Amino acid sequence: MQELIRGIDIKKIYKTGDVQVEALRGLSITLYEGEFIVILGPSGSGKSTLLNILGGIDAATSGQVLFEGQNLCAAPERVLTHYRRQAVGFVFQFYNLMPNLTARENIQLAADIAAQPFDVDAMLRDVDMSDRAGHFPSQLSGGQQQRVAIARAVAKNPRMLLCDEPTGALDVQTGVQVLRVLRHFNRDYGKTVAIITHNAGIAGMADKVFTIRDGVIAAKHRNAHPIPPEEVAW
Repeated sequence: MQELIRGIDIKKIYKTGDVQVEALRGLSITLYEGEFIVILGPSGSGKSTLLNILGGIDAATSGQVLFEGQNLCAAPERVLTHYRRQAVGFVFQFYNLMPNLTARENIQLAADIAAQPFDVDAMLRDVDMSDRAGHFPSQLSGGQQQRVAIARAVAKNPRMLLCDEPTGALDVQTGVQVLRVLRHFNRDYGKTVAIITHNAGIAGMADKVFTIRDGVIAAKHRNAHPIPPEEVAW
């Protein structure tokens, strides 16, 4: 399996006046092409910080993040901008859709900045939202908005999807639908999918599970037989 991105001895320190908070304490992690990964941990464990650093949204205080041999931690902003646009799709807990754009326009917005985007109408079909293409976010349920957000992230044809609590604001039935869509893009499109969550039940879906506590990887394991989304214990 080909390595996609590697974090080496990542440290992140937030400073507020004289107070320092060490969010990540020398954490190392490697993600591979085509994996479905769950990064598990309680609030404040550092998992969101890790996701933001891997995605080029935040900068590490020290350490390295290697993508195709290049250290993103030492890269200029133009390189990071290209990386965020072309290599990474982001899915957030609260959707972050543009409220004045329709579902289709939200997806098209992402496709327009990509070098080799997927067809927008195909993305709408993949998330079962073709009949809602002309609706604005305020006219959609939470689960429908999240499915549009996932389609928007995938439309760029990125190398990986980084998902921050993608089911955190959803009920169980809707959460299963969203996980099913993420599994589809992982299995059928070969995208690396990394989900951070506090919900241990989702870990059963993963090829590999990392558990973060106090800014370090406390445990990791592989699932020999990942379960389908319908069997997740909520």
